[in-house]
Amino acid sequence: MDLLLDVGNTRLKWGLHDGARWRGQGAVLLSALDGFADVLAGLGEVHRMLGANVAGTTVGGRLGAMLASRQVIPVWIQPQAEGFGVLNRYTEPARLGADRWAALVGARALHGGAALVVTSGTATTADVLDAAGVFQGGVILPGLDLMRLSLARDTAQLPYSDGRFVAAPRRTADAIVSGCLQAQLGAIERMFRLVGSESNAVCLLNGGAAATLAPHLECPLRVVDNLVLEGLARMQAEA
Repeated sequence: MDLLLDVGNTRLKWGLHDGARWRGQGAVLLSALDGFADVLAGLGEVHRMLGANVAGTTVGGRLGAMLASRQVIPVWIQPQAEGFGVLNRYTEPARLGADRWAALVGARALHGGAALVVTSGTATTADVLDAAGVFQGGVILPGLDLMRLSLARDTAQLPYSDGRFVAAPRRTADAIVSGCLQAQLGAIERMFRLVGSESNAVCLLNGGAAATLAPHLECPLRVVDNLVLEGLARMQAEA
């Protein structure tokens, strides 16, 4: 079995893959990372581990120690200039986030045409992948919850409170929720225009806020559970 890890800013997402299909997936908050030891204990025999880590060396070291206790050597991916059907046109390819690189590889594995690859987590990323598999570039913006938190933290009268999405809000709580959501939707839809003219173009959406964003997006859409894990599975298959 292969253990694949997507270590993000807030959560660790894991998947167990047998080379043909997923045998299990789950997530652990980084604030409760020690609990991953219990997950490992219940996974059975793991032969290889491949992961994307954007949480830093401290988290990577803690995970390495857990894996070492199971005699598993952790391998963390680094973005490449080209590989797995994707050409990386970042000005400095190695500086692309490992999670974004894996998501692009996952997108290419799942969809052969042009795609806007969107991950909506602590941050939202929207990356342009053309029909030839060329990553043309992308944007990073604060995620939906981070936008709301920044308003609560840095203003005196805009609290972090529950609201609902409405087209023309008449309550402050609704105005905050609707404004942050409209900002996310607008960024995604504007970025989709860069691939929208290509045949079979689609927005591939994943991440913790995907369920909130998806009903309101006005572009061809496919929601995927975890594009990073799908990309890691593709990489491991070709290792």
